[in-house]
Amino acid sequence: MKKVAFLFIIALPSLLKAQGFQVSLQGQKQQAMAGAGAGLAQDGASLFYNPGAVSFLKQNSISLGVTPVISHGQYTDGPSSVVSETKSPVSYPFTGYAVLGNKNSKLKYGFAAYTPFGSTIDWQNDWTGRFVINHLQLFAVYLQPTVSYKISEKLGIGGGFIYSTGKVNLQRDIPVSNSEGGYGKAELDGRTSGYGFNAGIYYKPSSIFSLGLTYHSKVDMDVKKGKASFTVPASLEASFPSGNFSTSISLPKIITFGIGITPTSKLSIALDASVVGWNTFDTLRFDYEKNTSELADTKSPRNYKNAYAYRLGTQYTLNKKVDVRIGIKYLVSPIKDGYVSPDVPDATHFNYSAGVGYKLSSRLTADASFTFQRMKRSDTNFESQLSGTYKTNIYMPGFSLNYNF
Repeated sequence: MKKVAFLFIIALPSLLKAQGFQVSLQGQKQQAMAGAGAGLAQDGASLFYNPGAVSFLKQNSISLGVTPVISHGQYTDGPSSVVSETKSPVSYPFTGYAVLGNKNSKLKYGFAAYTPFGSTIDWQNDWTGRFVINHLQLFAVYLQPTVSYKISEKLGIGGGFIYSTGKVNLQRDIPVSNSEGGYGKAELDGRTSGYGFNAGIYYKPSSIFSLGLTYHSKVDMDVKKGKASFTVPASLEASFPSGNFSTSISLPKIITFGIGITPTSKLSIALDASVVGWNTFDTLRFDYEKNTSELADTKSPRNYKNAYAYRLGTQYTLNKKVDVRIGIKYLVSPIKDGYVSPDVPDATHFNYSAGVGYKLSSRLTADASFTFQRMKRSDTNFESQLSGTYKTNIYMPGFSLNYNF
Protein backbone atom coordinates (compact mmCIF):
# COMPACT_ATOMS: atom_id res chain seq x y z
CA MET A 1 0.00 0.00 0.00
CA LYS A 2 2.66 2.53 -0.97
CA LYS A 3 -0.06 4.89 -2.10
CA VAL A 4 -1.01 5.68 1.50
CA ALA A 5 1.61 8.45 1.79
CA PHE A 6 0.32 9.99 -1.38
CA LEU A 7 -3.23 9.80 -0.05
CA PHE A 8 -2.13 11.96 2.88
CA ILE A 9 -0.45 14.69 0.89
CA ILE A 10 -3.15 15.00 -1.75
CA ALA A 11 -5.40 16.94 0.63
CA LEU A 12 -2.81 19.06 2.42
CA PRO A 13 -2.60 21.66 -0.39
CA SER A 14 -6.00 22.91 0.74
CA LEU A 15 -3.91 25.06 3.07
CA LEU A 16 -2.58 26.72 -0.04
CA LYS A 17 -5.48 27.64 -2.25
CA ALA A 18 -5.08 31.38 -2.54
CA GLN A 19 -8.53 31.90 -4.02
CA GLY A 20 -10.56 28.82 -3.15
CA PHE A 21 -9.28 28.62 0.43
CA GLN A 22 -8.14 32.10 1.30
CA VAL A 23 -10.58 33.71 3.71
CA SER A 24 -11.04 37.28 2.40
CA LEU A 25 -13.30 38.29 5.27
CA GLN A 26 -11.32 40.92 7.14
CA GLY A 27 -13.89 43.70 7.69
CA GLN A 28 -17.65 44.03 7.25
CA LYS A 29 -17.53 47.32 5.34
CA GLN A 30 -14.90 45.97 2.98
CA GLN A 31 -16.58 42.56 2.69
CA ALA A 32 -19.80 44.22 1.54
CA MET A 33 -17.67 46.08 -1.03
CA ALA A 34 -16.18 42.82 -2.42
CA GLY A 35 -13.11 43.00 -0.19
CA ALA A 36 -11.77 46.22 -1.73
CA GLY A 37 -9.97 48.39 0.82
CA ALA A 38 -6.32 49.04 -0.04
CA GLY A 39 -7.03 52.49 -1.49
CA LEU A 40 -9.81 53.66 0.83
CA ALA A 41 -9.34 54.39 4.55
CA GLN A 42 -12.58 53.49 6.35
CA ASP A 43 -12.03 51.90 9.76
CA GLY A 44 -9.78 49.67 11.85
CA ALA A 45 -9.82 46.96 9.18
CA SER A 46 -7.21 49.11 7.39
CA LEU A 47 -4.75 47.37 9.72
CA PHE A 48 -5.17 44.46 7.31
CA TYR A 49 -6.05 46.18 4.04
CA ASN A 50 -3.45 48.96 4.20
CA PRO A 51 -1.46 49.84 7.35
CA GLY A 52 -0.39 53.09 5.70
CA ALA A 53 -4.01 54.28 5.74
CA VAL A 54 -4.40 53.79 9.51
CA SER A 55 -2.69 57.12 10.23
CA PHE A 56 -5.48 58.85 8.26
CA LEU A 57 -8.25 57.49 10.50
CA LYS A 58 -9.80 60.35 12.47
CA GLN A 59 -10.80 58.36 15.55
CA ASN A 60 -9.46 55.61 17.73
CA SER A 61 -11.57 52.48 17.60
CA ILE A 62 -12.14 48.93 18.74
CA SER A 63 -14.09 46.48 16.58
CA LEU A 64 -15.08 42.82 16.71
CA GLY A 65 -16.64 40.82 13.90
CA VAL A 66 -17.48 37.32 12.73
CA THR A 67 -18.54 35.85 9.39
CA PRO A 68 -20.04 32.34 9.51
CA VAL A 69 -19.16 30.36 6.38
CA ILE A 70 -21.88 27.97 5.22
CA SER A 71 -20.85 25.77 2.32
CA HIS A 72 -22.40 22.99 0.28
CA GLY A 73 -20.42 20.92 -2.18
CA GLN A 74 -21.36 18.30 -4.74
CA TYR A 75 -19.22 15.95 -6.79
CA THR A 76 -20.42 14.01 -9.83
CA ASP A 77 -18.03 11.18 -10.66
CA GLY A 78 -17.31 11.03 -14.38
CA PRO A 79 -16.93 7.24 -14.87
CA SER A 80 -19.87 6.18 -12.65
CA SER A 81 -22.11 9.31 -12.63
CA VAL A 82 -22.50 8.79 -8.86
CA VAL A 83 -23.28 12.07 -7.04
CA SER A 84 -21.70 12.72 -3.63
CA GLU A 85 -22.35 15.68 -1.33
CA THR A 86 -20.71 17.42 1.61
CA LYS A 87 -22.25 17.71 5.07
CA SER A 88 -19.91 20.38 6.32
CA PRO A 89 -20.50 22.22 9.61
CA VAL A 90 -20.38 26.01 9.78
CA SER A 91 -16.98 27.63 10.34
CA TYR A 92 -16.50 31.04 11.99
CA PRO A 93 -13.69 33.30 10.68
CA PHE A 94 -13.38 36.31 12.99
CA THR A 95 -11.73 39.71 13.17
CA GLY A 96 -10.62 41.99 15.97
CA TYR A 97 -9.07 45.44 15.48
CA ALA A 98 -7.85 48.17 17.84
CA VAL A 99 -6.47 51.55 16.70
CA LEU A 100 -4.91 53.93 19.22
CA GLY A 101 -3.12 57.26 19.07
CA ASN A 102 -3.29 60.89 20.07
CA LYS A 103 -5.85 62.76 17.96
CA ASN A 104 -3.29 65.32 16.80
CA SER A 105 -0.42 62.87 16.41
CA LYS A 106 0.91 61.65 13.09
CA LEU A 107 1.63 58.29 14.69
CA LYS A 108 -0.99 55.58 15.18
CA TYR A 109 -0.70 52.18 16.80
CA GLY A 110 -2.85 49.17 16.18
CA PHE A 111 -3.39 45.49 16.84
CA ALA A 112 -5.22 43.07 14.56
CA ALA A 113 -6.34 39.46 14.95
CA TYR A 114 -7.98 37.75 11.98
CA THR A 115 -8.45 34.47 10.15
CA PRO A 116 -6.91 34.60 6.64
CA PHE A 117 -7.13 30.86 5.94
CA GLY A 118 -9.60 28.32 7.23
CA SER A 119 -12.46 25.95 6.52
CA THR A 120 -14.19 22.78 7.59
CA ILE A 121 -15.43 20.19 5.12
CA ASP A 122 -17.01 16.77 5.61
CA TRP A 123 -17.92 14.52 2.71
CA GLN A 124 -20.74 12.01 3.08
CA ASN A 125 -19.81 8.52 4.23
CA ASP A 126 -18.54 6.11 1.56
CA TRP A 127 -18.33 8.80 -1.11
CA THR A 128 -16.40 8.24 -4.34
CA GLY A 129 -13.25 10.04 -3.17
CA ARG A 130 -13.07 8.62 0.35
CA PHE A 131 -9.49 7.43 -0.26
CA VAL A 132 -8.50 11.05 -0.97
CA ILE A 133 -10.31 12.87 1.83
CA ASN A 134 -13.29 12.44 4.16
CA HIS A 135 -12.79 15.30 6.60
CA LEU A 136 -10.77 18.50 6.71
CA GLN A 137 -10.59 21.06 9.50
CA LEU A 138 -8.21 23.95 9.00
CA PHE A 139 -7.67 27.36 10.50
CA ALA A 140 -4.85 29.88 10.67
CA VAL A 141 -5.03 32.95 12.92
CA TYR A 142 -2.81 35.98 12.30
CA LEU A 143 -1.84 38.26 15.20
CA GLN A 144 -0.50 41.60 13.94
CA PRO A 145 0.80 44.55 16.01
CA THR A 146 1.06 47.56 13.69
CA VAL A 147 2.53 51.07 13.49
CA SER A 148 1.33 53.73 11.01
CA TYR A 149 2.87 57.17 10.38
CA LYS A 150 1.48 60.12 8.44
CA ILE A 151 4.49 61.61 6.64
CA SER A 152 2.43 64.50 5.32
CA GLU A 153 -1.21 65.45 4.86
CA LYS A 154 -1.15 63.40 1.66
CA LEU A 155 1.10 60.43 2.43
CA GLY A 156 1.09 57.70 5.06
CA ILE A 157 3.10 54.52 5.61
CA GLY A 158 2.65 51.59 7.95
CA GLY A 159 3.65 48.07 8.74
CA GLY A 160 2.95 45.20 11.07
CA PHE A 161 4.67 42.05 12.30
CA ILE A 162 2.62 38.86 11.84
CA TYR A 163 2.66 35.80 14.05
CA SER A 164 0.54 32.99 12.67
CA THR A 165 -0.78 30.01 14.56
CA GLY A 166 -3.18 27.32 13.43
CA LYS A 167 -4.24 23.72 13.17
CA VAL A 168 -4.98 21.15 10.49
CA ASN A 169 -6.82 17.84 10.79
CA LEU A 170 -7.24 15.49 7.81
CA GLN A 171 -9.05 12.16 7.74
CA ARG A 172 -9.60 9.59 5.00
CA ASP A 173 -10.12 5.91 4.36
CA ILE A 174 -7.26 3.53 3.54
CA PRO A 175 -7.92 0.88 0.85
CA VAL A 176 -7.35 -2.09 3.18
CA SER A 177 -10.23 -4.15 4.62
CA ASN A 178 -10.76 -5.54 8.10
CA SER A 179 -12.56 -8.80 8.90
CA GLU A 180 -15.93 -7.04 8.75
CA GLY A 181 -15.25 -5.60 5.30
CA GLY A 182 -14.74 -2.02 6.52
CA TYR A 183 -11.87 0.12 5.30
CA GLY A 184 -8.93 1.28 7.35
CA LYS A 185 -8.73 4.87 8.59
CA ALA A 186 -5.97 7.46 8.55
CA GLU A 187 -5.78 10.77 10.39
CA LEU A 188 -3.25 13.60 10.34
CA ASP A 189 -3.42 16.15 13.12
CA GLY A 190 -0.94 18.97 13.59
CA ARG A 191 -0.31 22.45 14.92
CA THR A 192 1.28 25.07 12.69
CA SER A 193 3.02 28.38 13.25
CA GLY A 194 4.94 30.97 11.25
CA TYR A 195 6.03 34.60 10.92
CA GLY A 196 5.65 37.38 8.36
CA PHE A 197 4.75 41.04 7.92
CA ASN A 198 2.23 43.38 6.32
CA ALA A 199 3.24 46.80 4.95
CA GLY A 200 1.43 49.55 3.06
CA ILE A 201 1.62 53.02 1.51
CA TYR A 202 -1.40 55.31 1.32
CA TYR A 203 -1.48 58.44 -0.84
CA LYS A 204 -4.38 60.92 -0.82
CA PRO A 205 -3.64 63.85 -3.16
CA SER A 206 -7.15 65.30 -2.84
CA SER A 207 -10.39 64.87 -0.93
CA ILE A 208 -11.80 62.95 -3.89
CA PHE A 209 -9.00 60.57 -4.84
CA SER A 210 -6.69 58.18 -2.97
CA LEU A 211 -4.27 55.37 -3.81
CA GLY A 212 -2.92 52.43 -1.82
CA LEU A 213 -0.27 49.77 -2.23
CA THR A 214 0.10 46.88 0.21
CA TYR A 215 2.42 43.91 0.57
CA HIS A 216 1.58 40.83 2.62
CA SER A 217 4.70 38.70 2.92
CA LYS A 218 4.68 34.96 2.56
CA VAL A 219 4.33 33.03 5.82
CA ASP A 220 6.08 29.69 6.18
CA MET A 221 3.75 27.50 8.22
CA ASP A 222 5.67 24.67 9.87
CA VAL A 223 4.19 21.45 11.17
CA LYS A 224 7.05 20.04 13.25
CA LYS A 225 5.47 17.31 15.35
CA GLY A 226 2.14 16.45 13.84
CA LYS A 227 0.57 13.12 14.67
CA ALA A 228 -0.20 10.49 12.04
CA SER A 229 -2.64 7.83 13.28
CA PHE A 230 -3.72 4.65 11.49
CA THR A 231 -6.56 2.22 12.17
CA VAL A 232 -5.82 -0.96 10.21
CA PRO A 233 -6.10 -4.75 10.74
CA ALA A 234 -3.60 -6.10 13.31
CA SER A 235 -1.67 -7.88 10.57
CA LEU A 236 -0.87 -4.52 8.94
CA GLU A 237 -0.07 -2.43 12.03
CA ALA A 238 3.69 -2.84 11.56
CA SER A 239 3.38 -1.48 8.01
CA PHE A 240 1.38 1.56 9.17
CA PRO A 241 3.00 2.72 12.41
CA SER A 242 1.46 5.72 14.11
CA GLY A 243 3.94 8.50 14.85
CA ASN A 244 5.00 12.06 14.15
CA PHE A 245 5.23 13.80 10.79
CA SER A 246 6.54 17.18 9.65
CA THR A 247 6.15 19.50 6.70
CA SER A 248 6.50 23.17 5.81
CA ILE A 249 4.00 25.13 3.76
CA SER A 250 4.56 28.63 2.38
CA LEU A 251 1.44 30.77 2.33
CA PRO A 252 2.12 33.16 -0.55
CA LYS A 253 2.98 36.83 -0.72
CA ILE A 254 0.13 39.11 -1.83
CA ILE A 255 0.56 42.48 -3.53
CA THR A 256 -2.49 44.73 -3.83
CA PHE A 257 -2.97 48.06 -5.57
CA GLY A 258 -6.09 49.99 -4.64
CA ILE A 259 -7.92 53.12 -5.77
CA GLY A 260 -10.42 55.07 -3.71
CA ILE A 261 -12.79 57.63 -5.22
CA THR A 262 -15.14 59.83 -3.19
CA PRO A 263 -16.94 62.05 -5.75
CA THR A 264 -19.46 63.30 -3.17
CA SER A 265 -19.78 63.23 0.61
CA LYS A 266 -22.29 60.38 0.26
CA LEU A 267 -20.64 58.14 -2.35
CA SER A 268 -17.41 56.13 -2.10
CA ILE A 269 -15.97 53.75 -4.70
CA ALA A 270 -13.14 51.27 -4.13
CA LEU A 271 -11.24 49.25 -6.72
CA ASP A 272 -8.50 46.73 -5.88
CA ALA A 273 -6.29 44.49 -7.99
CA SER A 274 -4.16 41.78 -6.36
CA VAL A 275 -1.54 39.26 -7.42
CA VAL A 276 -0.89 36.23 -5.21
CA GLY A 277 2.55 34.64 -5.64
CA TRP A 278 1.65 30.98 -5.88
CA ASN A 279 4.15 30.28 -8.67
CA THR A 280 6.78 29.46 -6.03
CA PHE A 281 4.74 26.48 -4.84
CA ASP A 282 5.69 23.61 -7.12
CA THR A 283 6.24 20.67 -4.75
CA LEU A 284 4.89 19.53 -1.39
CA ARG A 285 7.22 17.41 0.74
CA PHE A 286 6.10 15.19 3.57
CA ASP A 287 8.40 13.59 6.20
CA TYR A 288 7.29 10.72 8.44
CA GLU A 289 9.19 9.99 11.64
CA LYS A 290 8.60 6.26 11.16
CA ASN A 291 9.13 4.87 7.68
CA THR A 292 8.27 1.43 6.33
CA SER A 293 8.06 -0.07 2.86
CA GLU A 294 4.41 1.00 2.86
CA LEU A 295 4.91 4.43 4.44
CA ALA A 296 7.77 6.32 2.82
CA ASP A 297 8.59 10.03 2.84
CA THR A 298 7.04 11.64 -0.20
CA LYS A 299 7.03 14.67 -2.42
CA SER A 300 4.19 15.63 -4.69
CA PRO A 301 4.16 18.13 -7.60
CA ARG A 302 1.69 21.02 -7.40
CA ASN A 303 2.89 23.42 -10.13
CA TYR A 304 0.66 26.29 -9.01
CA LYS A 305 0.56 29.53 -10.97
CA ASN A 306 0.14 33.12 -9.80
CA ALA A 307 -3.44 34.02 -8.95
CA TYR A 308 -5.15 37.35 -9.61
CA ALA A 309 -8.14 39.02 -7.99
CA TYR A 310 -10.12 42.12 -9.01
CA ARG A 311 -12.55 43.79 -6.60
CA LEU A 312 -15.02 46.63 -7.11
CA GLY A 313 -17.23 48.03 -4.35
CA THR A 314 -19.34 51.09 -3.61
CA GLN A 315 -20.81 52.67 -0.50
CA TYR A 316 -23.66 55.18 -0.40
CA THR A 317 -24.86 57.13 2.65
CA LEU A 318 -28.64 57.16 2.74
CA ASN A 319 -28.89 59.39 5.81
CA LYS A 320 -27.01 60.23 9.00
CA LYS A 321 -27.51 56.72 10.35
CA VAL A 322 -27.51 54.31 7.38
CA ASP A 323 -24.89 53.34 4.77
CA VAL A 324 -25.53 50.74 2.06
CA ARG A 325 -22.83 48.84 0.16
CA ILE A 326 -22.50 46.47 -2.79
CA GLY A 327 -19.57 44.78 -4.52
CA ILE A 328 -18.41 42.28 -7.11
CA LYS A 329 -15.17 40.30 -7.17
CA TYR A 330 -13.48 38.24 -9.89
CA LEU A 331 -11.02 35.57 -8.75
CA VAL A 332 -8.63 33.65 -11.00
CA SER A 333 -7.73 30.20 -9.70
CA PRO A 334 -4.04 29.35 -9.12
CA ILE A 335 -4.65 25.64 -9.71
CA LYS A 336 -3.87 24.27 -13.14
CA ASP A 337 -5.88 21.56 -14.85
CA GLY A 338 -4.91 18.17 -13.52
CA TYR A 339 -4.36 19.33 -9.92
CA VAL A 340 -7.89 19.96 -8.64
CA SER A 341 -8.78 17.98 -5.50
CA PRO A 342 -11.95 17.65 -3.38
CA ASP A 343 -10.72 19.66 -0.37
CA VAL A 344 -12.81 22.71 -1.38
CA PRO A 345 -12.11 22.47 -5.14
CA ASP A 346 -11.10 25.77 -6.67
CA ALA A 347 -12.19 27.44 -9.90
CA THR A 348 -12.09 30.87 -11.50
CA HIS A 349 -15.31 32.57 -10.41
CA PHE A 350 -17.22 35.69 -9.36
CA ASN A 351 -18.26 36.67 -5.82
CA TYR A 352 -21.22 38.95 -5.10
CA SER A 353 -21.67 40.93 -1.91
CA ALA A 354 -23.85 43.54 -0.23
CA GLY A 355 -24.20 45.09 3.18
CA VAL A 356 -25.46 47.82 5.44
CA GLY A 357 -24.07 49.95 8.26
CA TYR A 358 -26.18 51.50 11.02
CA LYS A 359 -25.02 54.13 13.50
CA LEU A 360 -26.44 53.06 16.86
CA SER A 361 -25.02 56.11 18.62
CA SER A 362 -22.36 58.77 18.14
CA ARG A 363 -19.71 56.19 19.07
CA LEU A 364 -21.18 52.78 18.24
CA THR A 365 -21.79 51.40 14.74
CA ALA A 366 -23.08 48.02 13.59
CA ASP A 367 -22.15 46.66 10.16
CA ALA A 368 -23.47 43.60 8.35
CA SER A 369 -22.58 41.98 5.04
CA PHE A 370 -23.52 39.01 2.90
CA THR A 371 -21.32 37.35 0.30
CA PHE A 372 -22.27 34.59 -2.14
CA GLN A 373 -19.79 32.43 -4.03
CA ARG A 374 -20.50 29.75 -6.62
CA MET A 375 -17.89 27.54 -8.28
CA LYS A 376 -18.01 24.75 -10.84
CA ARG A 377 -15.10 22.85 -12.33
CA SER A 378 -14.48 19.54 -14.09
CA ASP A 379 -11.05 17.93 -13.88
CA THR A 380 -9.07 14.70 -13.68
CA ASN A 381 -6.41 14.75 -10.98
CA PHE A 382 -3.08 13.47 -12.30
CA GLU A 383 -2.17 11.64 -9.08
CA SER A 384 -5.43 10.36 -7.60
CA GLN A 385 -7.13 9.92 -11.00
CA LEU A 386 -10.31 11.25 -9.40
CA SER A 387 -12.25 12.48 -12.42
CA GLY A 388 -15.50 14.39 -12.29
CA THR A 389 -17.30 17.69 -11.79
CA TYR A 390 -17.33 19.76 -8.59
CA LYS A 391 -20.04 22.27 -7.73
CA THR A 392 -19.73 24.46 -4.64
CA ASN A 393 -22.00 27.13 -3.17
CA ILE A 394 -20.77 29.21 -0.23
CA TYR A 395 -22.87 31.64 1.82
CA MET A 396 -21.13 34.15 4.11
CA PRO A 397 -23.26 36.40 6.33
CA GLY A 398 -21.20 38.68 8.57
CA PHE A 399 -21.65 41.10 11.45
CA SER A 400 -19.43 43.47 13.44
CA LEU A 401 -19.61 46.17 16.11
CA ASN A 402 -17.28 49.17 16.00
CA TYR A 403 -16.73 51.55 18.94
CA ASN A 404 -15.08 54.92 18.21
CA PHE A 405 -13.50 57.10 20.90
